[in-house]
Amino acid sequence: MDNRKINVGIIGFGLSGKVFHAPFLHTLPGFNLKKIVERHGEESKKIYPYVEVVRDFNDLLNDPDINLIVICTPNTLHFSMVKESLLAGKHVVVEKPVTPTSDEAEELIRLARSVDRKLFVYQNRRWDGDFLTVRRILDKKILGDLTEYEAHFDRYSPELSPGAWRDEDKPGGGILYDLGTHLIDQALLLFGLPESIFADIRKQRKGSMVDDCFELDLFYPRLKVIIKAGMLVREPGPRFILHGSKGSFEKYGIDPQEKDLKDGLMPGLDNWGVEDPKYRGILNVKNAGENLYRDIETEPGCYQVFYENVFAVLVNDKKMAVKPEEAKDVIRIIELAFESNSNKRVVKIV
Repeated sequence: MDNRKINVGIIGFGLSGKVFHAPFLHTLPGFNLKKIVERHGEESKKIYPYVEVVRDFNDLLNDPDINLIVICTPNTLHFSMVKESLLAGKHVVVEKPVTPTSDEAEELIRLARSVDRKLFVYQNRRWDGDFLTVRRILDKKILGDLTEYEAHFDRYSPELSPGAWRDEDKPGGGILYDLGTHLIDQALLLFGLPESIFADIRKQRKGSMVDDCFELDLFYPRLKVIIKAGMLVREPGPRFILHGSKGSFEKYGIDPQEKDLKDGLMPGLDNWGVEDPKYRGILNVKNAGENLYRDIETEPGCYQVFYENVFAVLVNDKKMAVKPEEAKDVIRIIELAFESNSNKRVVKIV
């Protein structure tokens, strides 16, 4: 890589490419955003006039100067495009979910290893400020022995989006593969694989062809994990609810980075990822006979850490922050969740 710069090509400039990837590749000094594949138009040039817009994925694969391909396409294309990229000698960042099936994910992991390329999966919600705050509380054992963890990712979107691939009855469609991927990844990062799972997956919106509401119960020896998401939640409740032997933590609100990125703000600005203090979580614990009830300052969110790690891995041979095997485990949990929902029973993790 010339002068320790990673030349990057992005395929797809919809929500994912425009909001969650290009801003970081533009602002972080280790990357050179070289090409973007847009099927129609040149929207990216309005923001990044230096970028070359191309029409075909092969323009990325065949460019010897491109080191890293970022795949921001519908889930059904992830497997084939990641495979082609790896075989072309490129490192890859792929949006979550890595693939619709765990078998496909395993095949890509083996391929990446065989061609000595890196496969990164964009699990950016590991760097939400609220989740970083939860990690800090758990790392410090402030709640004592944790007994219940509940996390939500709710939205209010009562109307279906015509033509939106997330609402199509195709592999990788629906809310469990979309928002559920984040919640499952966070839970597995904190607690590892559960012993068993029970799932209630529903279609609540009229005419929906895919799931748009779910509740998963993940069972550990001394802990129950509940993760929920729905598209008909007009008045959101807490985002995180944690209970332990010493007390509880409850947190409303959601990390501001997505909204700021959608509003066109660029990472690196002062107070990036800093949450409005009104959304601070509440800690209520009893320790050494004393009661403590107070708000907890939310850690600043920092999606840029994902791409800082990509650079560190490719240039300085550091460890991957998001291992592709972890992304495969997320998909396996989703597969078992659909099995549990279909059979209406608890399924063991094997």
